[in-house]
Amino acid sequence: MELHAFAIEGLPELTAGADLASALIAALASGPAPRKLEPGDILALAHKAISKCEGQIRRLADVTPGARALELAATVQKDPRHVQVILDESSEVLRAVPGVLIVQTHHGFVCANAGVDGSNAPEDGTLVLLPRDPDRSARELRARLRELTGVAPGVLISDSFGRAWRTGQVDVAIGAAGVTVVHDWRGEHDARGHELHATMIAVADELVAAADLTRAKDSQQPAVLIRGAGRYVSADDGSGVMPLIRERARDLFR
Repeated sequence: MELHAFAIEGLPELTAGADLASALIAALASGPAPRKLEPGDILALAHKAISKCEGQIRRLADVTPGARALELAATVQKDPRHVQVILDESSEVLRAVPGVLIVQTHHGFVCANAGVDGSNAPEDGTLVLLPRDPDRSARELRARLRELTGVAPGVLISDSFGRAWRTGQVDVAIGAAGVTVVHDWRGEHDARGHELHATMIAVADELVAAADLTRAKDSQQPAVLIRGAGRYVSADDGSGVMPLIRERARDLFR
């Protein structure tokens, strides 16, 4: 088996209301190696491409921090307005120490700063938020691509998360459509015939992490075309990313 990932070049700066599907198709067709979508393809997109099209932007000048934000800002050493936006996007604060604010988002993701940050923001003094419903965003983009091309690729939306056990950030899937996000091997057997009891491969996370390696953080290439993983692409939109979220009772780090 082979897996190929191609960073898509030539996407314009995206703004609220932009037709992302049309922009992706045009960029694929006009790149240095022109391509069309094929059955079994997967598109992996950094969430900011989605968030900008959906207008998920906050201006710090429009934010008034409350008492809780002021208190946390003193602890984590961040702009209180930034902290207020994080709180607005969170259902629970889990850790607050200098330089680190770990929360659970309204989506159910446990991550730093609720995914809110100013990198690759459209202008200074603005913050980009996660999409309101990344699974829905993935489904809508997939449907639009099918409408325009007749091909329904798998769609994955990602963000960079830290990890409890290891140093460094890795892209993980926060939205999915048409992709089997977890390959559950429990009850299957390994090469020597031993039954597997715990193995569950986070397919969607592995795919977006691989995709992220094809672009640099300063490349302005938020979209990557993945080929060779068609066995994980389904005709229906599937479960979304919820199977990747560990239930609270089994989360040893809460």
